[in-house]
Amino acid sequence: MIELVLGGARSGKSRYAEQQALASGLPVVYIATAEAGDDEMHSRIQHHQQRRPPHWLTVEEPIALADVINEYAGKQHCLLVDCLTLWLCNVLFDKQGNLQEQRYQQQADALCAVLATGRQRVIMVSNEVGLGVVAADAMTRRFVDEAGFLHQRLAQISDKVVLVTAGLPQILKTL
Repeated sequence: MIELVLGGARSGKSRYAEQQALASGLPVVYIATAEAGDDEMHSRIQHHQQRRPPHWLTVEEPIALADVINEYAGKQHCLLVDCLTLWLCNVLFDKQGNLQEQRYQQQADALCAVLATGRQRVIMVSNEVGLGVVAADAMTRRFVDEAGFLHQRLAQISDKVVLVTAGLPQILKTL
């Protein structure tokens, strides 16, 4: 089963996804995509680490998400990916902010392909960033556009899609 959990910043989406992973009854592999580039991000990462049960396996992978999902795929694990928008940033732009179109397309296609095999229980968390005003700069507009396109692709192959607002899950799709 593939579940896509969307929501805004501090909406409760990660907490909801963690509860779903616990409820699966399977050993959880937490796939973290964030990199601590500054003190504030380091603090956010620590907050997430402290909230997770210590027996969960954590795999940190900022780029090759499909490879990690493929490595741990199977009925014996629940994979929790947090978060897709950070991963999107990592693959769409390099550290200097340069667009990496080919890398992004390859990684996005690989992610969709591995998820389409249906061999795994995967819960993916992502920020819904397209609900506000249109961004003033081209880089941010591109990011918002690609996040929307990625969410559409993933929603099509997901068994369940949930939008979390103010800590309240709203089921958008369930099979």
